Amino acid sequence: MDPEVSLLLHCADWRGLRRCQVQVELSERYNRQTDLVLENHIEEIWTERLSKAPWIFNGAKFRLHSFVLASHKNDSKDACNQTDNKEPSTKQKGDCCPALPTSEWAGEEDPALASKSVKQEGCVLILRLGLTSYKDFLGTNWSVQAEELCRRGQVEFGDPLCLLAQPLGVGAVLCTVDEQIVFIRRSQRVAEAGGLLDIPGGHPEPKVVCENLGVKFCEEKIDMVMLSPDAVVTELFSSVCAEIRDEINVPLIFLGEPVLMGIALNHTSAGRPSAEFYISCSLTSDQVKSLYLKGGAEANESTDIFFVSKKNVLQLNQKSNLWSELCPSAKGAILLYQTVKPDGQDLTEQPHTP
Repeated sequence: MDPEVSLLLHCADWRGLRRCQVQVELSERYNRQTDLVLENHIEEIWTERLSKAPWIFNGAKFRLHSFVLASHKNDSKDACNQTDNKEPSTKQKGDCCPALPTSEWAGEEDPALASKSVKQEGCVLILRLGLTSYKDFLGTNWSVQAEELCRRGQVEFGDPLCLLAQPLGVGAVLCTVDEQIVFIRRSQRVAEAGGLLDIPGGHPEPKVVCENLGVKFCEEKIDMVMLSPDAVVTELFSSVCAEIRDEINVPLIFLGEPVLMGIALNHTSAGRPSAEFYISCSLTSDQVKSLYLKGGAEANESTDIFFVSKKNVLQLNQKSNLWSELCPSAKGAILLYQTVKPDGQDLTEQPHTP
């Protein structure tokens, strides 16, 4: 496998998960660990970055700590209304990613309780989330000291990732009605992977959850009390569609229901996680290109749009010429798409046809 990426979690048994099959558990216990030395290091990096790129801002993000995944295969048609009496077992947190130390996923909760929770709520996946920020990401995952922070985390806490921000991103494998997968060329102005090919993506935003709940907030002071788990799940699934709208300029009405394929890790930023989705589009590739060229809200983040046939994407690997042009987030999404094959069954709502 490409050393830049690995798969933390895939949902191949279910051909991907819909919103009703996913829950989140929010807790301050899932925030990163810290100390004065680390905070000073983060502040130094942030000050330096601001001097070079004064347009950046420190936004709140969700931090992925761990997850609970049911291990039995559900009927995809009835997964949202499960009423059978089967008791799903749960995988230990480390089982989904042998490349990561299992100590990162050593659960404090009773696995039996986690399994009961999955059964009672009719869901398949529980994501355990804390809060972090873009500033913390730059000072930990993106820092030249990231490797040392992992070593410290392992020695001091038995968890190599506990000092890292680990902000949860989102990305979309967007497939047009003529079976073309959408890629964009990243601008040289963006902070990471400038000039490389990417998929539409970004982050679910705690501030959007607060706005949708009608909560007054200062972004740097958002805490768990302001959030609700259901609203966070909604933001997780809707944020990836919003990124397509803003980056590609495709109206939401032409997008199908997002299907969560799994979570990929970007090892060029110390294993930062990203939830990757499959989304169908009722427009042709020509129609999508036409909309893109008109410019969207985040048009400055890319310089061009490309289309690769679904057949060719399924065959992409490290030997392909295109592979070297892909940024890590796109590679992770493609690996999940090839593993999960979410369009192999009719899991998504049909998008609006113009």
